[in-house]
Amino acid sequence: MSATTSTTDLDDLVAGVRAGHRALLGRAITLIESKRPDHQESAQALLTRLMPHTGHSHRVGITGVPGVGKSTFIEALGTRLVKAGHKVAVLAVDPSSRRTGGSILADKTRMETLSNHPRAFIRPSPSVGTLGGVTRTTRETMVVCEAAGFDVVLVETVGVGQSETTVADMVDFFLVLMLPGAGDELQGIKKGVLELADMIAVNKADGDNGVRARQAAGDYNNALRLLQPASPTWTPPVVMCSALEGTGLDEVWTKIGDHHRALTMSGELSDKRRAQRWRWMWSMLEDRLFTRLKRDPAVAEKLPILERAVMDGTVTPVRAVDDLLATFRG
Repeated sequence: MSATTSTTDLDDLVAGVRAGHRALLGRAITLIESKRPDHQESAQALLTRLMPHTGHSHRVGITGVPGVGKSTFIEALGTRLVKAGHKVAVLAVDPSSRRTGGSILADKTRMETLSNHPRAFIRPSPSVGTLGGVTRTTRETMVVCEAAGFDVVLVETVGVGQSETTVADMVDFFLVLMLPGAGDELQGIKKGVLELADMIAVNKADGDNGVRARQAAGDYNNALRLLQPASPTWTPPVVMCSALEGTGLDEVWTKIGDHHRALTMSGELSDKRRAQRWRWMWSMLEDRLFTRLKRDPAVAEKLPILERAVMDGTVTPVRAVDDLLATFRG
């Protein structure tokens, strides 16, 4: 699809997405993820057509340290939801290698049962170093999935210590998964992550972990009491669950629904989404400006010279930035 895409082709793609056609849904997301200028132009035309059909899903961000069982949890919860009649889209972000830029993209193999369900759609995407562990186009992919009729969108973040603010700024509900046995782990939890949490779920609360899970839940409850809730109508709860055994998942979804209803009735959900679109605009502005800066011929010519000078210590980073900006403007 290019800048010269015909109206008929765009009509077909819009109709295919709205009908939930998997091949066309995947094609639309691939178009959005493309960095080619002509593809980006076509993608924006597509999104403009789809936007009126969005905004009716539960948008849930899920984070947690590696090993907490995010993929197992999402498959267990997602399978429960599709059996209950929901359509579930999972945007699973794989960590990209800083050295090679490659990523594993193995989420479909880790969520085999869910990925084969006709009411589920899993899209693994590389994070390519984006802060917050989400891809550059995650917001736009959410729009396409909503337009395709998915009423639950789960965004799995990398969870490797990057700023989680990015994903919290694009979802309605931010779920933080924790492991049993808080202890020293509680000391290492970033206050910022707890402040973003709409709920903490202690996963793997099964077998011999039961006692430790209860202790961890109490510790997290105490930690949350020290923080000011983000919403005046919602106090973040702490629950225990086992994705492996399927216990506690109904309570997790019930709490997510309670949160959605509370914020809808108070008007906070509408205000939250308006603010998210505003931040989305500024995020895209920064992204596009940086892209244009790097593509500028004069900047491209001067950049390696200034990079060497900064590394050699002959030019300060601030002076180099000012020089590049002046070159770009001039």
